Amino acid sequence: MGEPLEYERALWDGGVSRIAGVDEVGRGPIAGPVVAGAVVLPVGRGVAGADDSKVLAPARRLELAAEIEARAEAIAIGAASAREIDRLGILRATARAMERALARLPEQPDHVVVDGLPVADLPWRHEAVVGGDALVHSIACASIVAKVCRDRLMTRLAPRYPEYRWERNKGYATPRHRRAVREAGLTPHHRVSFGLRQLELSF
Repeated sequence: MGEPLEYERALWDGGVSRIAGVDEVGRGPIAGPVVAGAVVLPVGRGVAGADDSKVLAPARRLELAAEIEARAEAIAIGAASAREIDRLGILRATARAMERALARLPEQPDHVVVDGLPVADLPWRHEAVVGGDALVHSIACASIVAKVCRDRLMTRLAPRYPEYRWERNKGYATPRHRRAVREAGLTPHHRVSFGLRQLELSF
């Protein structure tokens, strides 16, 4: 990874000030929402240590999320529920979560950059950067705040459904989680479209 703000500086130097980095977390789990974060950094300022949320330890993510919240010009979160994922499909639901995050920013961004490939259903003109959570600082910040938000949500849901151990697996299909689906069935937070009905009936 080069200089953390290399991508943003090129735009700032061209007069583009409000750059919204957008990333999602939670495409892969079998339970819970997909969550997107949008972060606008102040011109010329970043957050030391912010990187792709997947490579950070949970405690470090929490520290960085607090720093991002303190330093960012704007932060917004959007989500799409398991029911929306089942109805729309994961790609369209992800676009819906990103759209909600961007709509909640207090000011319209001048430029939107998302991680990965272009998002067909996103009603914002945007640039897509493959590996952006490791290459674009504002995307890395968005990935951190989205990950912390989703992990907190799954941890808060966990006591209602203790069999599934969401405080540990955050909705991912661990062996313990899959066994709980077979033994206890599905909750309203499970993604039926992820092939879970067959798993539920296989016990």
